[in-house]
Amino acid sequence: MLPTGLKRSAAWVLVLLALVVGGQAYAQPAIGEIRVDGVQRIDPETVRSYMALRVGDPFDADRLDRSLKTLFATGLFADVSFKREGETLVVNVVENPIINRIAFEGSKRIDSETLAQEATLRPRVVYTRTRVQNDVKRILDLYRRRGRFAATVEPKIIQLPQNRVDLVFEIEEGELTGVRRISFVGNKRYGDSTLRGIIQTKETAWYRFLSSDDNYDPDRVSFDRELLRKHYLNNGYADFRVVSAVAELVPERTGFYITFTIEEGERYKFGKVDIKAELKNLDPGLLRTDVQFAEGDWYSSDKIDDAIQRMTIRLGNLGYAFVDIQPQVDRKREERTVNLNFEVREGPKVFVERIDITGNVRTLDKVIRREFRLVEGDAFNAARLQRSRQRVQGLAFFKKAEVANVPGSDPDKTVIKVEVEEKSTGEISFGAGFSTAESIVGQVELKERNLLGRGQEVRIAGIVSTVRREIDFSFTEPYFLDRDVSAGFDLFHVTRDNQSASSYDDKRTGFGLRFGYQLGEALRQTLRYSLREVEILNVKSEASRFIRESAGQRVTSLVGQDLVYDRRDNRVEPTDGYFVRISSDLAGVAGDAHFVRPSVGGGWFYSVAADYVFSLLGQVGVVYGLGENVAIQDRYFIGGSSLRGFRSSGIGPRDITTGDALGGNKYYTATGELTFPLGLPKDIPVLGRAFVEAGSLWGIDVAGPEIRDVNSIRTSVGFGLSINSPLGPIRIDLARPLIKEPFDKTELLRFSFGTRF
Repeated sequence: MLPTGLKRSAAWVLVLLALVVGGQAYAQPAIGEIRVDGVQRIDPETVRSYMALRVGDPFDADRLDRSLKTLFATGLFADVSFKREGETLVVNVVENPIINRIAFEGSKRIDSETLAQEATLRPRVVYTRTRVQNDVKRILDLYRRRGRFAATVEPKIIQLPQNRVDLVFEIEEGELTGVRRISFVGNKRYGDSTLRGIIQTKETAWYRFLSSDDNYDPDRVSFDRELLRKHYLNNGYADFRVVSAVAELVPERTGFYITFTIEEGERYKFGKVDIKAELKNLDPGLLRTDVQFAEGDWYSSDKIDDAIQRMTIRLGNLGYAFVDIQPQVDRKREERTVNLNFEVREGPKVFVERIDITGNVRTLDKVIRREFRLVEGDAFNAARLQRSRQRVQGLAFFKKAEVANVPGSDPDKTVIKVEVEEKSTGEISFGAGFSTAESIVGQVELKERNLLGRGQEVRIAGIVSTVRREIDFSFTEPYFLDRDVSAGFDLFHVTRDNQSASSYDDKRTGFGLRFGYQLGEALRQTLRYSLREVEILNVKSEASRFIRESAGQRVTSLVGQDLVYDRRDNRVEPTDGYFVRISSDLAGVAGDAHFVRPSVGGGWFYSVAADYVFSLLGQVGVVYGLGENVAIQDRYFIGGSSLRGFRSSGIGPRDITTGDALGGNKYYTATGELTFPLGLPKDIPVLGRAFVEAGSLWGIDVAGPEIRDVNSIRTSVGFGLSINSPLGPIRIDLARPLIKEPFDKTELLRFSFGTRF
């Protein structure tokens, strides 16, 4: 549809063309003047500069048409028209307005700042309908990337004096666009319900409120294609392929229908399975037990991969350092079988000649050697070398710890070279934090993790805040009596002002002993004993009656244990692997307290890409009184660092008449976090963190109408920064609760920094 001015100009041009056809073109006079009417901000000479006509030129229809199009193309004008008055060419223009302000109304899921960054229009630029519509499309695309395909955006303008406008985007976000139905075409062997269980995308259901898998995501659908392929290949369908995966949005834009069209093909079985070994003095029959399938079994790609891995480990244990196992596949379509031949290429049997360690100035050689799973004279084992590398790096004593094997003095010998670059292991850190619970927090900590180069750790720390005063001293010997047994002790004295959270103060003084040993390569047991005196004092007269009843001193004698299975690649900054911790405490051997307190926790780490690490952490715990109620000092309190976005003691049972937190006997927390670079130069060590946390705390032994004790989930989402600055590590976390109870206490910011020597 042409603008009104363009229509009038086109008609005018047609009149001129008719005159030319009628033979009157020879009588066209020259343009004596070009007058520009209607301009407010734009100089008339600027308008003339865009035109293809000048004073003295004839009234040429083609050049008038080109001038008209050029003026519209500038985006400066809402309308342009030409008129001839004798020898004067009159150019009438209507300027596009200037944007005074841009606002976003109705946006709740995406903040205005994010929307403004997505839009191209800015205040003090020229308003055009085309650019507005482009921004509408960009905003809609942003919502669709977040699973809201039902979102609508309506641009509105508010006229202001001096040809200015306010631009308002009225947004209706709509609900998350779920997946109404997932269908499969071409599947004969497996039903739709079975295949729906294999893919990650799920159909929308009420019980999936904690998951986003039922929201449409094109990337997830692409991943589903691979999951289907892997499933069929593992079940004998070697010719399987996904023909298409189509997502159709329903007319109401409230959901998607996803259809996978597949070709299963024929199902294959394993035919002849052979092992061809070129390794010297190796009987291929030794590897037969590692191939856990036989002729006649259904074909499976996973079984092939597992066999290669088992054979590699076995050969490594036999001392073969460099082994290359290639499966040669011969598919017999007529017989529907796959013949398989594992070619094990020859490699020398290698022994460890020596272990050379360089770069350690302060750390004793034995501190590094004792982390190795190989010693001089052992048959080389690639798996043990990898584990040794992880253990050395896990010491966190070195900036760089490179472990590699190189040829030795003879072909059957290899030398393990360890090159390290030491870093400061002594720390004096000053921490500062802010929360609505503790206001300003100051911390001073002196720690040496490699005392005198012997790998011993000593730590003394003091914390002072408006609500807490704490001093701790601890010492740990990781290899007690030169054995893989750790031993240590702790001394502590803590005074805490809990008046704002629970209307009382508490004082804790005591000591602890620790003793740990390995039960396996990745399994470690730690036994603990602690004796402490806890005093509840300064209880307010208006405090909850349950707190007033807890006033006084109480001695706790506690025996505990921690069982940890740790497969992380690095204990300090893991990027891959997982760990599981099972802990239990028993109080009652002596003292006044009698309870049992088991808990389970764990974490999983995955390197998504270079410098991108995703982690999942979780823990759950419960405490049971043995013949008595659990005292407030022995309950769990959740919030602060354990559930960002909520104050310390911010969730859980609470006396609503006084606002006092009472603690709980049962809890769980879960954290999903992605650590990623911010695109800054490598010499600026800043990493970002995006996290989601969830948890709950509930269940106490006392009851009353004034107590609010619910087991509902609380969730929060946030963003943080980790900065290794010249002043030391800096951590900043901003978190916002998403789901909470009315009586919960929240906070926004957590901040800490430190310096090292």
